[in-house]
Amino acid sequence: MDTKKIIIAVIVIVAVVAVGLWASGSLNKNSNLDGQEVNVAAAASLKNVFDDKLIPMFNQKYPGVKIVPTYASSGKLQSQIENGLNVDIFVSASNKQMNKLASEGYVNNSTNVQVLENKVVLIVPKNSTLNITSFDDLEKVNGTIAIGDPGSVPAGQYAKEILTNLGIWDKIQSKLSYGSDVTEVLNQVAQGSAACGIVYSTDALSNNGVKVICEAPAGSLNTSVIYPIAMTNGTHNEGAKLFYEFLKSPEAQKVFEEYGFTIHK
Repeated sequence: MDTKKIIIAVIVIVAVVAVGLWASGSLNKNSNLDGQEVNVAAAASLKNVFDDKLIPMFNQKYPGVKIVPTYASSGKLQSQIENGLNVDIFVSASNKQMNKLASEGYVNNSTNVQVLENKVVLIVPKNSTLNITSFDDLEKVNGTIAIGDPGSVPAGQYAKEILTNLGIWDKIQSKLSYGSDVTEVLNQVAQGSAACGIVYSTDALSNNGVKVICEAPAGSLNTSVIYPIAMTNGTHNEGAKLFYEFLKSPEAQKVFEEYGFTIHK
């Protein structure tokens, strides 16, 4: 047998052995992940980027893992976790809810990392003729102003902080409509049931039924709008660890930026 035929024979044998090893799981590093479910509780403002891009991207790398997301206001998710919701990873739109769960022992604080930042903006329906150019103009709005419920929705807590610091919170109480999360606020404005609203800039970008009037003025927020991520205590799910690391990866950060978020440094 000449040298060329020997080389070809060796290649064929190696290929056959490799296929056999892969089929048996010896070379399939992710075979132990098949069938795993990862329960993720995420702020409502993350739904689009998670569903559109990040979960599909992760599933391309780890097709055996099923990501099961639950979206709501961070305050509502905090309450659900405290009341037994099965969660492996929590992504909050505020440090307040994350820190509370950490202090209560629900999340592993060693995994609590601040990953994203967002902006707060004033929006109106796309075809609105409302003559406002700033948050200060909300005093003269003849209609409903939609914000998240400050009792449980971080976007609403930020809105209240901004309006309080600008000295107009007490003056517009009769005009306020509280949404159960930031998505509900966005929809109220997009559908025209509210004259204007206060949401995150990423939410405004996701809906062509609204237009942005302005960002919250400098100094009106005491702290930046931070999104922390953490794993819950007692989670030993390998798929959860992989998804947690994936959300912090450069490839995920690039996608977050495409959706209008800023990476927290």
